[in-house]
Amino acid sequence: MSSQLRIEKLQELIKQEVSKMLLYDIKDPRIGFVTVTEVELTGDLREATIYVSIMGNDEQIKDTMEGLQSALGFVRREIGKRIRLRFTPEISFAPDKSLDYSEHIQKLLLQIEKERGTVENNTSGSGGEVESGR
Repeated sequence: MSSQLRIEKLQELIKQEVSKMLLYDIKDPRIGFVTVTEVELTGDLREATIYVSIMGNDEQIKDTMEGLQSALGFVRREIGKRIRLRFTPEISFAPDKSLDYSEHIQKLLLQIEKERGTVENNTSGSGGEVESGR
């Protein structure tokens, strides 16, 4: 149980450090508005996947991912300096699709609500006989 707690603490620490690097240290012009949303470490602490949310159109997202890929060596070296570990994990960046997914779900819910409101308005204005579907 304590090793899981250690992994969670390291994940949060790596997330904070990479966020600072993106904000202050990495000067690649391809990297746009990026937010580190999550870090997943393997149980042996050898690999870390950093999930990022990127604002912009498809071309800006592609350019930002290329910029992040080119900065992998710098990010790994800096994590090794800032966090004292026996082995610095191999780093990879991955786009976080959870915001896109939640936006899609929100649109679907609004569409259902709109359709339900239209159906209720049509049935209530039909002259007295309203069937309850419940």
